[in-house]
Amino acid sequence: MLTQTVHGDSRLSLWLRVREYAVPPSMIETATARRSAGDWAGACAAAGFDVDLNLRAAARTYGRELAARIRADLRRLAPDLLRWHMPRVAPDGLLRPGLTLTLARYDPAGRHGPGPVHLVVRTPPAWADGGQRISLALWDGSHAETGGHPPGQPPAPAHPHLRPNRQFRLDLHRHLWDAHRSDELRTRSGADRPPADGRPSADPDFLGLLPPGHGCAVDRWAAEAGILLRAEGRSSGRLRVRCGTRHRLVLDAQVDSDLGLTVAAAAPADGDARAPLLVLPDAATWVLPDLELVRAGSIEVDRLHPLVASALAPDHAPAGPSLPPDRAGRPRLVECRGAVHRIALVDGVLVPLDHDPAEIRREELLVALSGTPLPCLRAIDAAHRRPDCLTGVRERLDHGDTAGALAVVEGLLGPGAVLRSGDLRDELEAAALRRITYGLFRAGLVGPAPARMAPHRSRPTDAFPGDRRSRPRLAHLR
Repeated sequence: MLTQTVHGDSRLSLWLRVREYAVPPSMIETATARRSAGDWAGACAAAGFDVDLNLRAAARTYGRELAARIRADLRRLAPDLLRWHMPRVAPDGLLRPGLTLTLARYDPAGRHGPGPVHLVVRTPPAWADGGQRISLALWDGSHAETGGHPPGQPPAPAHPHLRPNRQFRLDLHRHLWDAHRSDELRTRSGADRPPADGRPSADPDFLGLLPPGHGCAVDRWAAEAGILLRAEGRSSGRLRVRCGTRHRLVLDAQVDSDLGLTVAAAAPADGDARAPLLVLPDAATWVLPDLELVRAGSIEVDRLHPLVASALAPDHAPAGPSLPPDRAGRPRLVECRGAVHRIALVDGVLVPLDHDPAEIRREELLVALSGTPLPCLRAIDAAHRRPDCLTGVRERLDHGDTAGALAVVEGLLGPGAVLRSGDLRDELEAAALRRITYGLFRAGLVGPAPARMAPHRSRPTDAFPGDRRSRPRLAHLR
């Protein structure tokens, strides 16, 4: 019980960090304003999306009718909401790297090919995830020489997993990205019922097959299995459910007879896990993290994404915008030589206010000769090298919120400050280098390009090009 409690608290605290830093309010506000104005491309740019599709080329390849359907879905796309619900990995809660997932599937009339056209989003591999960018593209699987992208579409960078992942598919969960259907989240997440409502399973030993503190939405599996089966044109079938890194279940599902579910077998590593079974989508497997956070009292409804908050708590009156206190012009107090001195921003630079310039020059010369600086100078130096807000700056940089991180630094040191060597400067430089690596990946200047890979060769891994060391296995955030 103690282990289960610790794991549960750790998972909730991790999701709380994700909700605080991964999708900042400024991103949501800008993306929503642009989407409301009909500028879907501008909304994608505000939410950190790279658009790798061309609707005119899609009309020439698949016809105007299909291109119109894609355009309609792009206008309904809320990229900030999609980023909010994207799969993430532990321990930092970053986007799951090297992932391709389907947002919508289209069957062009009269088209002869291996399958339907997919509107997909992709995350870069782990070595190129600087900025936590997401790309939006089309995929039909029939053009291996162009990386699965239709002819005429913009060239996309090489990706380790071009084919959409069956476990992470959102075409059956449009409420996670479609702004016009976001209200369905209340029913699909089980927020309209008490936590203990619903039948877990007809098998009394079912819960014993799940890992401790699993967080699985077991009471929703029957309904979600029915949605999956109907989408595949089946009335019954076997489904594989991934309940963690090393836990697999195989379920027998029936659409009729109240969608009864019985566990056929547990398949952690046997042949059933690799059989061509239907896969219950990840979004249907787990309890919605926002619902867990709200029920645990770890987060207020007002701190959720507005579309999520209106779906989970439709009767909740949104609070007015709460602005953080403006501390940019307020001096900070430092005990210096038996007195309380002030340091504050002057002309965009953090300086001591209670020492004259001549004294400051003498103290700086003394420091250059290995002397002990004044407490005021030590406080300024500590603010440059390792400020109290360093953890928040690092989290924002890791999640791609460069503007938010720079705003915190400028509020502390001023826009005209020159950073000294230390942890803060190292974090900013490392974030800039990661963005350069991502730019090189997008340009195809690093990593294997699709044209340079023979069809019989294995697909590229998530490891950095030239690095023969095996990467540690990423733990799934769920």
